[in-house]
Amino acid sequence: MDQTSTQTSTQAAARPQLAHLTAALDELRAKGTHFRLRILDDQQAPVCHYDGRQVINLASNNYLGLANHPKLVEAAIAATHAFGVGSGAVRTIAGTMRIHMELEEKIARFKNVEACVVFQSGFAANAGTVSAILGKEDFILSDELNHASIIDGARLSRASIKVFRHKDVAHCEELLLQLASEPGKKLVITDGVFSMDGDIGPVDKLAPLAEKYGAIMMVDDAHASGVLGRDGRGSIDHFGMHGRVDVQVGTLSKAIGSLGGYVCGSKDLIDYLYHRARPFLFSTSHPPSVAATCIAAFDLLEAEPERIERLWANTRYFQSELKRAGFNIGGITTPATETPITPIIVGEGRKAMDFSRALFKEGVMATGIAFPTVPEGKARIRAIVTSEHTRAQLDQALETTERVAKQMGILA
Repeated sequence: MDQTSTQTSTQAAARPQLAHLTAALDELRAKGTHFRLRILDDQQAPVCHYDGRQVINLASNNYLGLANHPKLVEAAIAATHAFGVGSGAVRTIAGTMRIHMELEEKIARFKNVEACVVFQSGFAANAGTVSAILGKEDFILSDELNHASIIDGARLSRASIKVFRHKDVAHCEELLLQLASEPGKKLVITDGVFSMDGDIGPVDKLAPLAEKYGAIMMVDDAHASGVLGRDGRGSIDHFGMHGRVDVQVGTLSKAIGSLGGYVCGSKDLIDYLYHRARPFLFSTSHPPSVAATCIAAFDLLEAEPERIERLWANTRYFQSELKRAGFNIGGITTPATETPITPIIVGEGRKAMDFSRALFKEGVMATGIAFPTVPEGKARIRAIVTSEHTRAQLDQALETTERVAKQMGILA
């Protein structure tokens, strides 16, 4: 860096306008919850290299190992050669390519709905949909542990937000009764699988409840897609609720192994989102290579169901061994996680982050999660096994986790 660049950087750092950001960061450091980004040096795999260190990877959402599957790689290369590296426009101007429509049609068939629209991310799908279909005269009934993208979409809609206790269907009905005489539309929304505790949302109870009170039913199935239901069709299929959920949101960034989110439902819902969902209207569409990899991934879900079987076998083994060792892997309302998302409850935020750092030094990558992502006193390590972990890798990770926990006084 030359002298001029150094002076410019120093001047920028000294400007007082952003001093409050420095103060906030200093507060995070004092609490022990400040982190820095770890850099992946190779593929997103069960064993990989972060910051030059080989680790067993228990931090990825790559549930089925599709992020580096040869068939997805081949599909991406073929689509790039055929269609180029970018779409060149938003969908509503000139950026809707045939391959985008093929992906949406495939997802709609897979999810057993009339239509589908793909967004640039799962966050955009949630936020863009909630804010598009409701207005300030309407009401949203949202589980207290719903994902941040749902919360932001609800705020953007300007609808009145009513929060019901986690998975508490009776409380949700109380709120619906209170709103029965209000003229606005009502939306009941839940995660299919909650991303921090790994428990399954009560879709089978909330969907009939929404019908009873004439409310729209919406499910964010990001962590259920590729994990629950027949061939990974999600929580709606898991509970047999086809035709009873008005808005289904899913992701292409987790089990599907690529990038993006999607919304499924009626043709009118999707047509309306074409016209009113702002992330769809104002974001360039996916590169053709991304659409091609997603199409290949859905083909694999149906062709290789053994991947999901391996995921659940690894999950059951890993979680049973953690419980045997004495770890608390329960959530807010459940005694233990119900999915491959495995919270190892530590309690205090600093201790959870220190535990995560100590595990990394010993060759296990597992993310520390603290307030405000989870409640105070519920800080944890969040671990996720995949279908591609071997038993030997899981055993090594378990031995390391137990040993480090005992060294730190987390386990007796």
